[in-house]
Amino acid sequence: MATIRASCSDCGDVELTTADVHVRICDDNNMGTYSFRCPHCSMMVVKPAEPRTIDLLVASGVSFTTWRLPAELHENHSGEPINHDDLLDFHHLLQDDTRLSAALAELTTG
Repeated sequence: MATIRASCSDCGDVELTTADVHVRICDDNNMGTYSFRCPHCSMMVVKPAEPRTIDLLVASGVSFTTWRLPAELHENHSGEPINHDDLLDFHHLLQDDTRLSAALAELTTG
């Protein structure tokens, strides 16, 4: 089993095995990260990785998973972004059953 040297922000350089490290790769843009639990402080460490680093880790036997960007990122959005006041209004709406029912009815009918 290969030995992998990485760094924990609290403990500094640590040595890991391929079983201690996991790689995640985005299918949409090939960006990736690797993660491990620090053997000294037990903190979970996640770091971005260049494609070359990912290739080396996977070639050495590190397990990996792939994921996709959420479809919502590719949707067209119109209107202003929501702000803090919008969130407060929504919070109040959720606590008022009469207003919430009216708002839901409006969405389904027109």
